[in-house]
Amino acid sequence: MLFNSLEFLVFLPIVLLVTFVIPKKIRYIWLLISSYYFYMCWNAGYALLILFSTAVTYLGGIGIEWCRRQKWKKIKKRKYMKLCVTVGFCLNLGVLCYFKYTNFLLDNLRTLFAAIHIELNIPQVDILLPVGISFFTFQALSYLMDVYRGEIYAEKNFFRYALFVSFFPQLVAGPIERSKNLLKPLASPPEFDVENIKEGIWIMIYGYFLKVVLADRIAIFVDHVYGDYMNYRGLVLVIATILFAVQLYCDFYGYSTIAVGTAKLLGYGLIDNFNAPFYSRSVAELWRRWHISLNTWFRDYLYIPLGGNRKGKVRQYVNKILVFFVSGLWHGANWTFVVWGMLNGLYQMIGEVLIPLRNRMVKILQLNRNSFSHKFMQTVITFLLFSFSGIFFRASDMQTAFGVIKNVAAEFNPWVLLDGSLYSCGLDQRNFTVMLLSMGILFAADYWKYKGISLHKKIMEQEWWFRWLLMSGSIVMILVVGIWGSSYNEANFIYFQF
Repeated sequence: MLFNSLEFLVFLPIVLLVTFVIPKKIRYIWLLISSYYFYMCWNAGYALLILFSTAVTYLGGIGIEWCRRQKWKKIKKRKYMKLCVTVGFCLNLGVLCYFKYTNFLLDNLRTLFAAIHIELNIPQVDILLPVGISFFTFQALSYLMDVYRGEIYAEKNFFRYALFVSFFPQLVAGPIERSKNLLKPLASPPEFDVENIKEGIWIMIYGYFLKVVLADRIAIFVDHVYGDYMNYRGLVLVIATILFAVQLYCDFYGYSTIAVGTAKLLGYGLIDNFNAPFYSRSVAELWRRWHISLNTWFRDYLYIPLGGNRKGKVRQYVNKILVFFVSGLWHGANWTFVVWGMLNGLYQMIGEVLIPLRNRMVKILQLNRNSFSHKFMQTVITFLLFSFSGIFFRASDMQTAFGVIKNVAAEFNPWVLLDGSLYSCGLDQRNFTVMLLSMGILFAADYWKYKGISLHKKIMEQEWWFRWLLMSGSIVMILVVGIWGSSYNEANFIYFQF
């Protein structure tokens, strides 16, 4: 069931109505049933995977708590607590690796043996990747680690914990919530609050704008160019690559925003997964503002346990590259994702290494780092570096990625900006104009957010007639300008594949 489907727009009001009518003490049961129904609309059988992950980490948490209460020596306690964590991680990551990486590993084994002239006759395994498996697996594992570290209690109520793992607004594409942020509120259901309903609707409207007006419109242009990249050169591919960065952002930010809005309707707060990343002045800053729930997960459960920046510069760089290697692999079972991840890690490492040189150049050239021009240059360079790495994210294989890069450098053709040829790349002039105007709204809203101004809260402060007029106009605009119709299939959110 997609957020941008008629089924969801029927499902959500029913869930809301029943949620606030039934007694609070059984509300989590209703939300659990609703969440499993929501997921089973894709594939009913794969609900067993969520149940398996839930059961393993639930028992792991109970086991850790039991060990902690025993009158054992500290070393023995820690040993058995670590065993509970290890078993939980191995079982969950084992299932994740089977469904997501089996064919990737087999393909690489065939390639490796072929290099030494040995043919492996291992058939492809027909595996359908469960929607959102990486998200709910990481959420369950974070709970296990938090219990081990003593940051959260071990939940005794299995069904309440099951709701934490499967909470439908953020089940299939995040944000990846922490147990201390969501599990505790689920144990104390909120009262019905009209203000939450109003705020949730505004947040969802913006999410739908990002998805159906911007991301899905940009996708038409990007898919057209990348689908036939051999016949395009120079600036057309550059524009498609830059637009893909915006599409990826709007698609995932749109899902996260709708998820946050949906949870707000129910009275729960989810983490804001994006914080105006394209206004960042360095790649490191961009990654602090991009997919925040995943990046903080890697920071807390991989980077810091590896030693973080506590064991010298060389070890810090190795840890950072390793984290981005794993992050790339998390996004997909393809070397293109690994290269994408490691490129962003290398950007940060090179940026840190060059700090002394950059400081010297600023001093020699007498540059003002606080000037608009200097900040603007840093922002543009950061955005272009991220967009370039997106070639590998978008490409289906390494050959395609390098083919795109080769064709970008093959011709300098700035005239495509004026001769109307861009309007033959899937979007006519009207839709191309709508795309540019919508991007203007996006970057204006992000600029306010970058400055710490909440747009939907500002709207909530206005007179009721203005709010209703703006809301009605926004909904009409999304319905009229959004990408709908019989010739268009409801687009899955990009991150569903992860």
